[in-house]
Amino acid sequence: MREVKVKGASDFCTLGADGESSIHSVSTGEDQRCSSSSIKSTPELEKKYVHRVYDAIAPHFSSTRFAKWPKVATFLNSLPSGSLVLDAGCGNGKYLGLNPDCFFVGCDISASLIKICADRGHEVLVADAVNLPYRSDFGDAAISIAVLHHLSTESRRKKAIEELVRVVKKGSLVLITVWAVEQEDKSLVTKWTPLTQKYVEEWIGPGSPRVRSPSAQTLESIPETEDNGSEEQGKEPKQSVPDKLWESISLTSQSDDDSVISQDVKIITNQQEYFVPWHLPYHRAEVSGASACALANGLAKKDDKKGAVVYNRYYHVFCDGELERLASDIDNAVVVDRFFDKSNWCIVLQRTW
Repeated sequence: MREVKVKGASDFCTLGADGESSIHSVSTGEDQRCSSSSIKSTPELEKKYVHRVYDAIAPHFSSTRFAKWPKVATFLNSLPSGSLVLDAGCGNGKYLGLNPDCFFVGCDISASLIKICADRGHEVLVADAVNLPYRSDFGDAAISIAVLHHLSTESRRKKAIEELVRVVKKGSLVLITVWAVEQEDKSLVTKWTPLTQKYVEEWIGPGSPRVRSPSAQTLESIPETEDNGSEEQGKEPKQSVPDKLWESISLTSQSDDDSVISQDVKIITNQQEYFVPWHLPYHRAEVSGASACALANGLAKKDDKKGAVVYNRYYHVFCDGELERLASDIDNAVVVDRFFDKSNWCIVLQRTW
């Protein structure tokens, strides 16, 4: 067993012989305050379908994340020389150091992704977006790219925005992007597993996050269809998915040609909670024991046809105006720009005092 100390970190991860990691936190003092314990307490939904998933898929995920979004690059390159920039939810660190005239620090909830960043020489640490371990007023700018949609309650999403504003100086800018309900490629949504309202209420809201009953079943993935649309959907027996998920949703019709999506799916107009599958190829899954453990615990399943271990990632996709509404409740920040880019809603905030 060895310890991997991340530069500048208040957390470190311990890697065992089997590749499993555990995160150890070190108190940072005065800035660990405010907010209710219910907001800072991570819901089981996020632990299982965000944290554990990204720890398991980190190397494969990282290999697919190299292209920089032009809008994010433009924002970072517009910052004054010498600016200190925080990337909260930095993933594999693809934006860290993008502007060579600025200084970058990053954090992410996944110790596996943070290790990738640290190995690349970045200043990073393991941290929760709703409880950033940085002092107030320390940064000149901050970004949060594709992070807030993994937080499962409105109070946690709002708290994450408040934290981004807290850690930057007066007059500083914060760029936030999230997945949108209004996906440009409509076919992608048919590959996601919607959560019914009853299921959502049990898991994540409203108010304080609820802890899942230990006796409840785990949710398995619905495999994606082939790109040409020829693969039949709904082949998985309904018994592999909790009954609650099927109370008002049927993924496909039972027509002879299996080509018609059921009316139940078509009428979901306000659906914002999804499980989005990630297919981890078998040869990647053998790198560590994380996938074997996930399969044994029912947190992932095999798709032999695609030769992959399939994980579910939790997403709350944002509707038009939702991100601005959350930000408008923050007293010391104003929205100075908003735009839609690559199926993402994006805003730029400026701290006012």
